[in-house]
Amino acid sequence: MSKPHVTNIQEKKAYWMVDTLWVILAEGKDTDNNFSLMWQLCNQASGPGPHRHDQDEAFFLVDGEITYMANDEILLAKAGSFVWIPRGTVHAFKVKSEQATILNMYTPAGFEQTIITGGTPAEAFTVPPKGFSYSNKMKEVWALFPKIGMHVVHAPDKLRSSTENNLM
Repeated sequence: MSKPHVTNIQEKKAYWMVDTLWVILAEGKDTDNNFSLMWQLCNQASGPGPHRHDQDEAFFLVDGEITYMANDEILLAKAGSFVWIPRGTVHAFKVKSEQATILNMYTPAGFEQTIITGGTPAEAFTVPPKGFSYSNKMKEVWALFPKIGMHVVHAPDKLRSSTENNLM
């Protein structure tokens, strides 16, 4: 059973993965697997290609601008925006601004295991340095996807010119 508690971003481990600094503020073990919350600092042009989750996903944009694709709709979010992605929705996003800071939430929890498994402990509280490679752990991450309800979708990415999904 989860208990009421307070946590602070400086008390949590920070990870680098997919051109983003991730800090997991609440993971499934803290919430009886009901909810997870991550703080992210993202570089320009970062973000995943088309995919869907078995969980509901939400974003609160603290600063910056992000373009989202949700099914066939293109959504622009700026600082102060809340974005809701219901479970099963094919979606992608791409950071438009130089950087963006977001709070990323999932119900139920599970996605945070992707970052714990595939992320590299951050050496600084910054986005990963240019050229930083994380791909040596992606085989483990892909094996985790079906267990946590993450599904890569082979669909056009309306946010990028590449036809290759950057989640693969």
